[in-house]
Amino acid sequence: MNAQDLKNSILQLAIQGKLVEQRQEEGNAKELIKEIKAEKERLIKEKKIKKEKPLAEIAESDIPFEIPESWEWVRLGDCVSNKSGVSYKKDNLNLISQSMTRILRGGNILDLTYKFKSDDIMLDRSFVKSELLLNKNMLITPAVTSLEHIGKMARIEQDYTDVAVGGFVLMLIPHINIDVFSEFLLFALSSQYHRNLCRSITNKSGQAFYNLSREKLMAILVPIPPLEEQKRIVAKIEEIMPYIEKYGTAHSKLEIFNKKFPEDMQKSILQYAIQGKLVEQREEEGTAEELYKYIQEEKEKLIKEKKIKREKPLPEITEDEVPFEIPESWKWVRLDNISYKIGDIDHKMPPVVEGGYPYISPVNFTSNGIDYDNAKTIGKEDFDNLSKKIKPTRNDIIFPRYGTIGVVRMVETDREFLVSYSCCTIKNFQEYVLSQYIFYVLQSGLIKSEINRYINKTTQPNIGLASIKRFLIPLPPLAEQKRIVAKIEEMLPHCKQLVK
Repeated sequence: MNAQDLKNSILQLAIQGKLVEQRQEEGNAKELIKEIKAEKERLIKEKKIKKEKPLAEIAESDIPFEIPESWEWVRLGDCVSNKSGVSYKKDNLNLISQSMTRILRGGNILDLTYKFKSDDIMLDRSFVKSELLLNKNMLITPAVTSLEHIGKMARIEQDYTDVAVGGFVLMLIPHINIDVFSEFLLFALSSQYHRNLCRSITNKSGQAFYNLSREKLMAILVPIPPLEEQKRIVAKIEEIMPYIEKYGTAHSKLEIFNKKFPEDMQKSILQYAIQGKLVEQREEEGTAEELYKYIQEEKEKLIKEKKIKREKPLPEITEDEVPFEIPESWKWVRLDNISYKIGDIDHKMPPVVEGGYPYISPVNFTSNGIDYDNAKTIGKEDFDNLSKKIKPTRNDIIFPRYGTIGVVRMVETDREFLVSYSCCTIKNFQEYVLSQYIFYVLQSGLIKSEINRYINKTTQPNIGLASIKRFLIPLPPLAEQKRIVAKIEEMLPHCKQLVK
């Protein structure tokens, strides 16, 4: 239950007479209702409010829920009169004087309160009738607004000489000017029951706005307790509200924590993995230095066989570059030095044809894979020509170089396809370096730092192929890579369950 649900529950208990006990010595609400009716008649006689068409008698079938015997159901129009706020023309805003009036609009009205804003409209006092100024104990509510804001109520806690509401806001003026009565009405009308009722009596106006029917609003039922009980209800709500606010703050923090925790947990697992802290090191598994030599020998062999080209040597890794310590049996390497090939295709979009070969870009990335079926497709001739540079196959890694830089995906299909020039393809020596291990390293905070180190911050941020080849990778022995991948894949599903 969040804070809003808790607040709704408290207000619902309040209007059902379940928040505080009833006391016989406090009498019943009948006397108060008589007093309100008498005051209404007096205001009509003095022409302070207009005589409205009589409201319908309350039938048994109208009553939405039970209330204590000492309470009474009344229609809102029997308790309050209503007025729309100030109407003005755009030209009126041009007049600036020493006597300006702040005009509150729907956006100023929050749940149970209101606030002044820096962009409030200021109107010369001559355009505002005195009877439209806000006075203590009035309630204000948006009359034309989005459905979400219909039913929001605020109580005016003082008399103003320079604050009014705009024409799209309704003022509800209690017939009896008693603080506790307007406070009780505020809480009653702010209950979820009354909020929903207000929404049900709106008319849609345009695409986004709703008009609150004034006539129907005046006809809604409000439960009225004796005045002394109202005092105790208001006091109890005001006692509870600060605790609800504290609960709301704590609940929000918990929600953020719960939302972030699985992601943070995943980051921690990957960080532990690439620092050599996720599994133990075993002497019998050898060292990454030995593994690195095998990879270089294999590369030399492939260069001689003209299966891969000799690349320009990458700079040696300096001590200043090393971001953290790794086990002695590990080795810091550059990505290209342990990769079979890192490349991309020509930087030109080939023509799209129906029923051709999938042409993948980050747009086709799903939450944990690649959607081949809904990708653009290219013809066989373009596919064959572009494939000469690099063609992705199972266990290759797709690394976006533009837009969602570094949001990597593993190729888990034998289907033929190409990757857009907005990405590069990373091919590994699978017999020496597990693609799955590199895949997890590329998702770690280390690689995010490497991206920030090399990124070109132009209109469209990107990272060059040469920079990706220079990425620092902590390399463990092959057997340890396998154990690290197994441990990660054992733990990550638990993180995903936490999201649910």
